[in-house]
Amino acid sequence: MVDTETTRTIVGVLGNILALGLFASPIPTFIKIYQAKSVEDFKPDPYLATVLNCALWCIYGLPFVHPDSYLVISINSAGLVIELIYLIIFFIYSPFSKRRKIIIALVIETIFIICVVVIALQVFHTTKDRSMIVGILCIIFNIVMYASPLTVMRMVIRTKSVKYMPFTLSLANFCDTVVWMIYSLLKFDVYILIPNVLGAFSGLVQLILYAIYYRPTQWDTTARETQLFYA
Repeated sequence: MVDTETTRTIVGVLGNILALGLFASPIPTFIKIYQAKSVEDFKPDPYLATVLNCALWCIYGLPFVHPDSYLVISINSAGLVIELIYLIIFFIYSPFSKRRKIIIALVIETIFIICVVVIALQVFHTTKDRSMIVGILCIIFNIVMYASPLTVMRMVIRTKSVKYMPFTLSLANFCDTVVWMIYSLLKFDVYILIPNVLGAFSGLVQLILYAIYYRPTQWDTTARETQLFYA
């Protein structure tokens, strides 16, 4: 009979695989951006939020913060690199206003991460206390990450179009968070459980919106978009 720890490892590996799918799901979006040589109406918010989220989870998974969390740190390290690549592409094809926003956000996020590391190491002296403070921050900013698609969802409802809400991203988000919910329950970890419950709910709402507004969506390329595509 498989013990709980082995089951948790298997679920964690599955979570890593699904999370890679989640991180890779925007690839079609960035292919479109590259082809159009423009970010059009796409927003950098989800990618900026995910960079911060991955960085915090990398800190959480460190042995001197939360031992036995190698599956957490492995996938979030990979995610951090992938999201930074997305932001570089987004930056290249963005107008100045969006470039400035990206730079300011990344500078603020970097300063914040450095502060978290210093405070966790200098102020808190046990892994339990470090796990608590970093875990709480992970929950807060995971909520920010899952709330960031709200801007896109609001656009979907207003325009009755899911053109700028990639289905693959929503589906990958929902599946991944469900798996990590199971992972957190097998060896109860409230800091992983709470954000993934919220993430699963966010993903489910996006899938519902996609089902509602898929038919009304105008998928044909407009004249404006055609000009952007061949610019």
